[in-house]
Amino acid sequence: MQNTSKQYDAVVEECRSLFIKKMSDYGSAWRILRLPSLTDQIFIKAQRIRQLQENTERKVDEGEKSEFIGIINYSIMALIQLELGVVEQPDLNTDEASLLYDKHSKITKELMENKNHDYGEAWRDMRISSLTDLILQKLLRVKQIEDNQGKTIVSEGIDANYQDMINYAIFALIHHSELDS
Repeated sequence: MQNTSKQYDAVVEECRSLFIKKMSDYGSAWRILRLPSLTDQIFIKAQRIRQLQENTERKVDEGEKSEFIGIINYSIMALIQLELGVVEQPDLNTDEASLLYDKHSKITKELMENKNHDYGEAWRDMRISSLTDLILQKLLRVKQIEDNQGKTIVSEGIDANYQDMINYAIFALIHHSELDS
């Protein structure tokens, strides 16, 4: 588990670094996005990963890694939107957004540690393609919850689904790093 924690932190740091650089370039323009728009952005990334995994020919020279990073960052943005609500104009500076990013990545890591303890690191035996499929399944669940105006009867809420997507994407990136080394 100790190795998982360090690997997890390394992935989050890489994603956070990109998030901060994009904040410097674009500010917090993403704050105007409604949750369904963020969900659709994540869906596009997950669909692209699945296509990359199924097709041998690529016409754009970007691999799965950047798409998994996008899933993580858009999911954290969605968690921030759930907490703060949508705004009409960008309202966060880089420091404020970074603190919120850190808050939600910490909460999500705690969830991973609890589940990882109970499941005995079962994700390590999973294929990256299975993690992609689980992300897509979570996205379809989120879309259904959004269509139900956020109401669920017995299921987890939208936030838990975004957290699971973050964790699955991080696991996929850890798998990729182990394949590369």
